[in-house]
Amino acid sequence: MKLKTKLWISFGCIILLPILLICVCAHLLVSYQLRVIDRTYNINTSVEDILPNSTRLVNQVMAQIQETIRRDVELNPDNFTKEEYLNQLSETLKSKGGSYLIVRKGKDVIFDSGSLSDIYQYLPEESEEDEEYISGTYLGGDGSLLVKGQNITFSDGITGTVFIAMEADTWIPELKVMIAQLLVSVIVVLVITAGVFIFWIYRSILHPLNMLKDAAQNIKEGNLDFKIQANENDELGKLCVSFEEMRKRLKESAEEKVQFDKESKELVSNISHDLKTPITAIKGYVEGIMDGVADTPEKMNRYIRTIYNKANDMDRLINELTLYSKIDTNRIPYTFAKINVADYFRDCVEEVQLELESRNIEFGFYNYCEESIVVIADAEQLKRVINNIIGNSIKYFDKPKGKINMRIKDVGDFIQVEIEDNGKGIAQRDLPYIFDRFYRTDSSRNSSKGGSGIGLAIVKKIIEDHGGRIWATSKEGTGTVMYFVLRKYQEVIHE
Repeated sequence: MKLKTKLWISFGCIILLPILLICVCAHLLVSYQLRVIDRTYNINTSVEDILPNSTRLVNQVMAQIQETIRRDVELNPDNFTKEEYLNQLSETLKSKGGSYLIVRKGKDVIFDSGSLSDIYQYLPEESEEDEEYISGTYLGGDGSLLVKGQNITFSDGITGTVFIAMEADTWIPELKVMIAQLLVSVIVVLVITAGVFIFWIYRSILHPLNMLKDAAQNIKEGNLDFKIQANENDELGKLCVSFEEMRKRLKESAEEKVQFDKESKELVSNISHDLKTPITAIKGYVEGIMDGVADTPEKMNRYIRTIYNKANDMDRLINELTLYSKIDTNRIPYTFAKINVADYFRDCVEEVQLELESRNIEFGFYNYCEESIVVIADAEQLKRVINNIIGNSIKYFDKPKGKINMRIKDVGDFIQVEIEDNGKGIAQRDLPYIFDRFYRTDSSRNSSKGGSGIGLAIVKKIIEDHGGRIWATSKEGTGTVMYFVLRKYQEVIHE
């Protein structure tokens, strides 16, 4: 759900939901208090009767109280001269609507539970003998009261009146309770609804913002080992997802930099080690020539050839280092052109064969492709691929008689090149990693095999840039076969 939609829903619910809940609570509370009033005063009333300042409700309550007094007057009128009885009756009246009791005997007021002496002058005169009740009377002034009277004849023959006075604007206890309950329910409804929607907004807005704030602080401090989890259904959620993607990329970049620094140090160490071996050999043979050890033409020729070969090894290592820097920046220079497969690989074989013969390694070349097959490739870089693979085979020979076979096959839309040796082979656990940079099956720095560990990585990069694929199979003690494929060139005929 979009953030804008959530805000509109929240705005509408904050207005409408409290109104609805307050109406429901008011209905339930009024219904409950109506039942309470009915049980307390035996009055079957309605909502209109319990509104504030309702004269009708006050009259109904006073009528119930007056009926109670009438029964007491008939049974024992002298009770209205007894203070204990009057105090008890007064307390009962106060509990029911806050009524006051005034008893007048003759012209004198003998009891007043409300200290209402300022209204004595307004009390109605004694009624005619045939009238039992004095009708309800409203007394104006600051203390507006509704008054009802009950005529009484005491045992000594003196007549009097029992008055019930109630403030005209009084609220019965049940009504006060109901109003208090309504106020409390309104406050509770407002607090609950506000709390619910504040929590919802917090989860939708503030919580994602806090996560982004914490994430930014972590990144500022260099800590990238955390995770941002958010619902991506709204704008802030999508922002959190984008921020998480940025964090992942930053972490990957940091890890790549650490790995690159590690690989660079390893490369420098490897190159230093591998350059030291031919330099030491060259230095030794030059000293031999200078000291006159090579005292025959044959020895001199052998020393010079060895120096030449070691110089070539150094040149190859330096070239690999230069090419490695170009690989990391994708700046390998390619010059693609049409190459006839049969002619090109025959020329390569002639160059490779000379070096292999000098190393007493048997070499076999087998071309199973037609003479007309052409590929699009960079001749120089493709030659580097072949030299690196064969050089890698030479490095790990462990048999007195080395053998390398090269086969060119036609496999549909591709030509497949296979270079097989009878070296010591590669363990199955190492085979998936031989094309990774700096990976060497023999990682010992004192290994006489040498190698920078980037030869096969360069091979893989070049083949993939040609649109091909490279892989290997191997069996320890038997040898290794390197395979790579290149797409054949096909003329497009336009009709």
